[in-house]
Amino acid sequence: MTPFLQFVIAIVVIIAAAKIGGYISLKLGQPSVLGELAVGIILGPSVLDMLHWAPFTDKHLGEAIAHIAELGVLLLMFIAGLDLHLSDLAKSGKVSAFAGTLGVFLPLGMGYGLARAFSFDDQSALFIGLILAATSVSISAQTLMEMKVLRTRVGIGLLGAAVFDDILVVLGLSVFVALAVGSGGFWGILWIALRMFLYMSIAAAVGMTLLPKLSRKIDLLPISQGLMAFVLIVALFYSWSAEVLGGMAAITGAFLAGLMFARSPLKDRIETGVSTLAYSFFVPVFFVNVGLAANARALTGESLWLLLAMTGVAVISKILGSGLGARMAGFTNLESFQLGAGMVSRGEVGLIVASVGIAEGMISADIFAVIVGVVIITTLLTPAMLRVLFSKNKATA
Repeated sequence: MTPFLQFVIAIVVIIAAAKIGGYISLKLGQPSVLGELAVGIILGPSVLDMLHWAPFTDKHLGEAIAHIAELGVLLLMFIAGLDLHLSDLAKSGKVSAFAGTLGVFLPLGMGYGLARAFSFDDQSALFIGLILAATSVSISAQTLMEMKVLRTRVGIGLLGAAVFDDILVVLGLSVFVALAVGSGGFWGILWIALRMFLYMSIAAAVGMTLLPKLSRKIDLLPISQGLMAFVLIVALFYSWSAEVLGGMAAITGAFLAGLMFARSPLKDRIETGVSTLAYSFFVPVFFVNVGLAANARALTGESLWLLLAMTGVAVISKILGSGLGARMAGFTNLESFQLGAGMVSRGEVGLIVASVGIAEGMISADIFAVIVGVVIITTLLTPAMLRVLFSKNKATA
């Protein structure tokens, strides 16, 4: 079987299994994303090890699936941004700043303390803390959209806090690498911060002034699906430019692109088109791929204890840090708990930070395997916690 046909049948298995898993999860009263993630664990090396079945001989198959998955998370964050308005985020500025900032520094400190307790040196311990400070709200956004509560003040505050979190973690990562390898010093760090500010300012200015007008004009051109092609081009370009030009995570650029198109009079058509493409193909592959990257069989002895301890710190530190920030900004205890729980998932952002650590020699391959485990567990826990916590809204209504 040719590599292309191997890819085709692998995608067939992944999407079919994801949809079945999602359906079963919904029947059990849980978000569909939980079932899709569980399917990924089952298909991955932890149980069935799908990518090493006899028909799959192409060594690049996993990489091809991962690329599809990355497109899935970009489209997912674009849809999350499309479902909001800049005015909504502006109103949540205080809670976003408090929850995002405390949601970085408390996990950073607790992660550092945990790593030192496991006899890691200062540099490795700080880097582990930085990994635990990361947040990926793609899972939370999907769960809140399913429950139709994304546009509540908790949902809006959560997305705003995630933007602050992303900026602080990426800036912290850049500072850490600059100091560790001696590249740039103070001026290098200042340039990193300036790049982020310039990118956000220019991307927002272009998006607010040009994108709504261009989308209307392109929609009138005699081009097959011209509007959808334009939207995808912009979303992917914003994602690319966020990381390459702005020094931020690509998902931040996708989210920002969604915010810009939310101002377009064609928003409903854009949302329908992108959602159809995303949820039928790319997003299920993303959720399953999270599980395909994990191998629970490799965790034994001390690494298993480290996984359990690190997972506990990952969950508690985010709930306490982001939750306390939300409470300081005026949220109720329940709302603060909900927001903190929504920040627990580390997702692809945690994996990105960990990958930099591997490349720079700051963590070992064994620690990377533990980090993948933490990402998987926190990603599985987050939708379940959100479902339980938001059900309390109905109970007290």
